[in-house]
Amino acid sequence: MAINQYYQVPKLEEYSEKFKEFFKFKRENGILEVKMHTKNGPVKWSYQFHHALAELWTVIGHDKENEVLILTSTDDKWINEWDVESFKEVEQSPDDDKRFDVQIYDTLKIVENFINDLEIPTIAVINGKGIHWEMCMMSDITLCTPDFVLQDDHYGMDSGHVPGDGMGLCLQEILGVKRGNYMMLTCEAMDAQTCLELGAVNEVVERENIVDRAWEIARNIMTKSRSCRRLTHYICVRPWKAVVERDFRIHVLSEMYSFNMSKSEHDFEYIKYDEE
Repeated sequence: MAINQYYQVPKLEEYSEKFKEFFKFKRENGILEVKMHTKNGPVKWSYQFHHALAELWTVIGHDKENEVLILTSTDDKWINEWDVESFKEVEQSPDDDKRFDVQIYDTLKIVENFINDLEIPTIAVINGKGIHWEMCMMSDITLCTPDFVLQDDHYGMDSGHVPGDGMGLCLQEILGVKRGNYMMLTCEAMDAQTCLELGAVNEVVERENIVDRAWEIARNIMTKSRSCRRLTHYICVRPWKAVVERDFRIHVLSEMYSFNMSKSEHDFEYIKYDEE
């Protein structure tokens, strides 16, 4: 019997419609560009968007027509705004299962599915300041604009929360334990040039050219065979698979344990990027 009698391969035209509220898709010759957005503008981080990300990676990974992923965001910001009401809806819910699904399960799956379900080369295009850049740091190749700032200002010590939803893990893995620990405990910011010098990003590119540069890299990757592309990606992602399997759940659980022990909600006033 044909395999598709048991499993329907995702189709771009179907999941582009399903996820259109959060993502725009463009595919050419196997290269899939995913642009995050909220109402065609910069991303407004919500629990609905949070869940969509976790689900998206699995769908993209199961579509065999996707050969290289380019991930970026809209306008001049990465993820920089919040849907405060959507967070309150879950954080104030009396339903323990609902809080678990969103606060713990989805938080885990955003990273775990990105690492485990995507078996194609990944290129992150950080188009400006913002938070939740863990997916970018875990991508095979990372480009950023000159105004990018590497800082865990979302769940850093300044806000009174454990930096456990992936960003602290990236700081330790990429920058080394001592420097990563320092950044977590002090919330020190690192500019784009320093990120380049320390190996946190691969290139710093002007905003008007950065997406084109990602496509240039992707097209070069596509000149290689599928086996070469995918097995090379496997080597690239292998260190992340190991550290995510070893450490990520304790990071998330520590964050959420502290979060609930302090009976706190997201501290939106600590998101400072627009103050400059």
